Amino acid sequence: MSTTPSSAPATGPDPLAGTREPTAADLAGDAAALAAGQLPTAERAPGPAVVPGAVVATSAPGHSATVALGDVLPAPAHVRPVPGADFRLAEQTVIHGEPAARAAADQLAALLRPATGFPLPVTVGPTGPATGAITLALVDPDLGPEGYRLDIDRTGVRLTAATPAGLGHGVQTLRQLLPAAVESPTPVAGPWVLPGGTIADRPRFGYRGAMLDVARHFFAVDEVLRVVDHLARYKLNHLHLHLTDDQGWRIAVESWPRLTEVGGATAVGGGPGGWYSRDDYRRIVGYAAERHVTVVPEIDLPGHTHAALTAYGRLAPDGVAPPPYTGTEVGFSYLDPDRELTYSFVADVLGEVAALTPGPYLHIGGDEAFKVPADAYARFVDRVQRIVASTGKTVLGWHQIAPAPHAPGRVLQFWGRTADDPVVADAVRRGARLVMSPADRTYLDMRYTPDSPVGHDWAGAIDVRRAYDWDPTGYLDDVPAGAVLGVAAPLWTEYVTSRAELEHMLLPRLPAIAELGWSPRASHDWTGFRRRLAAQGPRWETAGTGYHRCPEVPWPVAVVPAPRSAGS
Repeated sequence: MSTTPSSAPATGPDPLAGTREPTAADLAGDAAALAAGQLPTAERAPGPAVVPGAVVATSAPGHSATVALGDVLPAPAHVRPVPGADFRLAEQTVIHGEPAARAAADQLAALLRPATGFPLPVTVGPTGPATGAITLALVDPDLGPEGYRLDIDRTGVRLTAATPAGLGHGVQTLRQLLPAAVESPTPVAGPWVLPGGTIADRPRFGYRGAMLDVARHFFAVDEVLRVVDHLARYKLNHLHLHLTDDQGWRIAVESWPRLTEVGGATAVGGGPGGWYSRDDYRRIVGYAAERHVTVVPEIDLPGHTHAALTAYGRLAPDGVAPPPYTGTEVGFSYLDPDRELTYSFVADVLGEVAALTPGPYLHIGGDEAFKVPADAYARFVDRVQRIVASTGKTVLGWHQIAPAPHAPGRVLQFWGRTADDPVVADAVRRGARLVMSPADRTYLDMRYTPDSPVGHDWAGAIDVRRAYDWDPTGYLDDVPAGAVLGVAAPLWTEYVTSRAELEHMLLPRLPAIAELGWSPRASHDWTGFRRRLAAQGPRWETAGTGYHRCPEVPWPVAVVPAPRSAGS
């Protein structure tokens, strides 16, 4: 990886001049508050006061909606507001689902009950109440496999889609159309009004995701599930888990148990490490699937394998197990491409991981194998691609695998920083497709500013505007738009050690990547995006989610919502 920083573009006048980055001590305090079950606000900063658990004052008298129909993230494809057609949730509101829509109806009810205090019973059947209900149905609104249609008027709400995934995305839109107080874990005052009109929505790209590195620093199952929730909220549909690296091996493999017993015991800085049992991994996969997020497991090969060599010395090129590694350098470890034991090991590991993974992809890494000669590296990748195919999965790898022979359906994840990459362009001509993750735009482990307390800086500072203002189909020369499957935002964790730091790096940049992946290119507009993004702040605060209060976004002043009283 290059260590030459690039500068972020100017973003115009600073609407919150005088705010400051949180210090490492601030973030550590946030981590302690989260561990104690307290609800943190955005990072502490001079300027407008933010009250824990607060939201923008949205409970104004009357029954008008407080959120405009199109003011959601990511921006919907088509919006047609109808003034005067708002729908108000009430104590007697019912959520009705056709049998195949029951799961989405249950999810919607679970999202709305805590804050509203309403019972919101879920009924199931071919027909629902004539009026006053939220109805979910699986019909084809001609919006593709993830699209949905949302119709709201005074008499009720109707959400339709061709698939459960489409209904799930529509549920997240409906959630954002209610006041920010809907994120409260306890009942608060309404009114709970949905703006009238119609949304017809579908994604621009089929692959929209984020990567979480659990190898450098381990994150427990519940923390991963929290990341899944963030992805689902913004209609991201892939969670790439970087499960293995020099500092730790995080997925149990029954045929090679020391991978976790020994290789999983460490982390960057000498921490205790950790690993996922098969049941842990199944829980993550299942939870994600319920929210229409596909888990993409990565076993990084042939480099980044020091933890495996520590566990099994016979895999090391010299046959000697090295001591555990807890630093942050890269490129020094590798599996020997000329030994049959290497491929037996790879087949065992990928076979077991594939059996636990219902999604279509196995990610084989492939980056920074600096000790492996180019010809041996290409042979290794070619053979591993065939092993992946034998499991019934599609191979996905970092763009360094491009020189290897093409495998049917293979996908390269591009993390470079230059538009001119003839090797990748050649791989595309031979049939490869791309997931775009340019480091200077999507790497969520990069600092927001040069003086941010957490993160890398080798790809430059990435503020929210830099994460938002680019086009996944226009980044690489000589690559047709049709070769781009989508976009993904990696979060490496060499310097990210807690949930507070994790959410500080994720938010608010994750919604920027989500909008690039979902919304039509024609709707791309920084001014509109920053306004809609600002409205997410009170939602995160109410839900107890930490985030970076970046100065280029006009975050609103927040107030404490009133507790719910009878009839509110």
